[in-house]
Amino acid sequence: MQQALKPSNAVKAAIQVLGKPPQANAKSRQQEEQGDQKTLRQDGGQSAGTSDGNASRQWTINDFEIGKPLGKGKFGNVYLAREKQSKFVVALKVLFKSQLQHSNVEHQLRREIEIQAHLRHPNILRLYGFFYDKEKVYLILEYAARGELYKELVASSHFDERTSASYILSLARALHYCHTKHVIHRDIKPENLLVGLNGELKISDFGWSVHAPSNRRKTLCGTLDYLPPEMVEGKEHSTTVDNWSLGVLTYEFLFGGPPFEAPDHQDTYKRIVRVDLRFPNTPEVSAEAKAFIRKLLVKDASRRLPLPEVENDPWIRANADPELLKSQPLK
Repeated sequence: MQQALKPSNAVKAAIQVLGKPPQANAKSRQQEEQGDQKTLRQDGGQSAGTSDGNASRQWTINDFEIGKPLGKGKFGNVYLAREKQSKFVVALKVLFKSQLQHSNVEHQLRREIEIQAHLRHPNILRLYGFFYDKEKVYLILEYAARGELYKELVASSHFDERTSASYILSLARALHYCHTKHVIHRDIKPENLLVGLNGELKISDFGWSVHAPSNRRKTLCGTLDYLPPEMVEGKEHSTTVDNWSLGVLTYEFLFGGPPFEAPDHQDTYKRIVRVDLRFPNTPEVSAEAKAFIRKLLVKDASRRLPLPEVENDPWIRANADPELLKSQPLK
């Protein structure tokens, strides 16, 4: 019988290899979600990021057959991989410790491990576990066969309303799930979304996320085009920053670019703060879609469309995949 990978062990091991997190974050971690997800190994080994077991063997790179590269980043690369014993296919994210330390982003990796290991949702990329050696940290991730959503968006220049509405509904449900776990993503954008084999959306990259039971933060982070007014102005922000990002993303899906784009950063900041929202004449987009975007891109964060109400919006009801609309959101 396969044993599930326990995030609690991943968190403990992350602290050992990356350093102790701030006390507030350590206290705020929630109990892990129960789940019967498919696992990587029969014996469940005792090691960083895996479940407790009788075996003393630890994960090493020799446990995996390494395939083609899936992507490259500043701190390392992602490879298609297969665990030798179970033949289970994963994405193996290989990060260089020296690069992480040089850029002083160990805390972001630790945060990513702590948060993502606790989340169980069909539209959130699964972190199965991790291991490390003297030079590298290896994250064992769910493999999203169709890759980055951004590449699909660039290839098609923009999505039609049916595709956009289906993606946005899936994303709204996943973000609401995160918020119920006191997790704010804070960096939703096409580059951080992956697509599974059957076209399902997967949120990835939780490096900017924060576990914030107090629901209020004051750190400037995320991607410029997706920043809400309260973050640009240096004010406290809450889970509704993700609601704003959902509105920006809807706009980019439908029109092929972000709504507040400007020649330089200062002009972009000004447009965001004013909520200077303009809709181009092409491509042609329905009035209902524009109304949906306006409900999310509101300066007063408390007046943004709540995520649970997204699926009842007329535009979503008219355009999202009927099977998706029938399914119940995961709570």
